[in-house]
Amino acid sequence: MPDAVRTHRRPFTAESCDLDEFRSTVEQPTDISAYHYAAATELGAVVYECATLESALADSTQRRELLDEVADALLDGPGIIVLRGAVPPDAIAPVNAAFFDEITEQRAAGVQSGDHYAKPGANDRVWNAIEKLAVRAPEAFVDYYANDFIALAAEAWLGPDYQISSQVNVVNPGGLAQSPHRDYHVGFMTDEQAERYPRHAHLMSGTLTLQGAIAHCDMPVETGPTLYLPHSQKYDRGFLAWRRPEFIDYFEQHHVQVPLQTGDAVFFNPALFHAAGTNTTADVRRIANLLQISSAMGRAMETIDTRRMTLAVYDVLARKVRSGMGGRALENVIVACSEGYAFPTNLDRDPPLGGLTPPSQADVLRRALTAQWDPSTLQSELDAHRRKRLTHDM
Repeated sequence: MPDAVRTHRRPFTAESCDLDEFRSTVEQPTDISAYHYAAATELGAVVYECATLESALADSTQRRELLDEVADALLDGPGIIVLRGAVPPDAIAPVNAAFFDEITEQRAAGVQSGDHYAKPGANDRVWNAIEKLAVRAPEAFVDYYANDFIALAAEAWLGPDYQISSQVNVVNPGGLAQSPHRDYHVGFMTDEQAERYPRHAHLMSGTLTLQGAIAHCDMPVETGPTLYLPHSQKYDRGFLAWRRPEFIDYFEQHHVQVPLQTGDAVFFNPALFHAAGTNTTADVRRIANLLQISSAMGRAMETIDTRRMTLAVYDVLARKVRSGMGGRALENVIVACSEGYAFPTNLDRDPPLGGLTPPSQADVLRRALTAQWDPSTLQSELDAHRRKRLTHDM
């Protein structure tokens, strides 16, 4: 049996992760000659000077070449690009003002936002910052998101019709580093959940979204800019490996930190091992606009009202559970009638406290069946669950 086939057919579990395989994947140089439009490589990242890319963006042939080059860097290269001078500082200043007003109001209201990979309270987080900015400061929003370089990175990785979401993260003086991780989708799962997905779903996960961070202040290393491990997105078991102690130790010893200036942007494959760094300064509030950009194709073909379906079948399902239905048959029905995925949601109202994801609609149904709620209680709980996911009151 060929080695590649044997490797792929190994049990796809956390226990199957091999540090030596990981090392052979990530310990390679980034060759600048492969990136015609790049200015340099820095600590393994491909670096572009945005001021020199204007003419390429204006020419359809060169723009296509540049899109292909960026996609190659994110998939088969180091998995990370840096766009120097991507957003003009005069577009950032009014956005920062709006963000800090939002944070001040959150604090006054006693809102404490959860964080997927850091302790609550370690930073100031604004969820759904893109909608809040559009509503609070529409002119600042238009000037900011008219940017060609955000669009360049998003279209290179995802094609057209992508959907931008953003979260503001302010790491205050003394704020500690996150644990190394991969990101959405499979990166937000426990090992047990991730092991239920086949290898090709792990490989696909990184192509469904693009991660970005735009520096909204100068970020020398002492402020704790994000830690990265170039080329780590290419390890097929990475979504199962990042919690393992030997991989965490390797990351701690081999990660890089790229310092940024206000307006610089970093975009990276969500399968890249990364973590926010420690802010060791006494007086710098490190602020970044974190972009999570999703493929237009991450959608079902039909609109389905799973709340309506769940309520419709609940009496029958509860009766069958009382008669002994359980196990796989029960789970099959739950999956068929209820939304089993926690996202998208409103992370202000439905934060990931106590885990990486909030409860899904299917989790509410499971609780109902376990406790044998009456149908009116289930309806109330499903209504509450739906309200949590809205960005504003209807």
